[in-house]
Amino acid sequence: MQSENRIFDDFVKVMNGAAGTLAGMTREAEGAFRERMREWIGGLDMVSRDEFEALKAIAVAAREENQLLKARIDALEAGGSGAANASGPGA
Repeated sequence: MQSENRIFDDFVKVMNGAAGTLAGMTREAEGAFRERMREWIGGLDMVSRDEFEALKAIAVAAREENQLLKARIDALEAGGSGAANASGPGA
């Protein structure tokens, strides 16, 4: 009976050691993976959030200016075509 307990105790010790080794390997693999991802992402030419927000504000301002200029052109065209019609050959 005592010998069966020893075998079981040895088996438990081996399994605990294997579990600890596996956990350590998992942590090491995760750390290596995270480091590789940081290197890969760091190598990409990405825009920071601040730069994105600044460009977004510029785009909004440009769109507003574009709308104002379009309205101005439409008003000038409307005024120019009315004058052209008044001084046309039928006048």
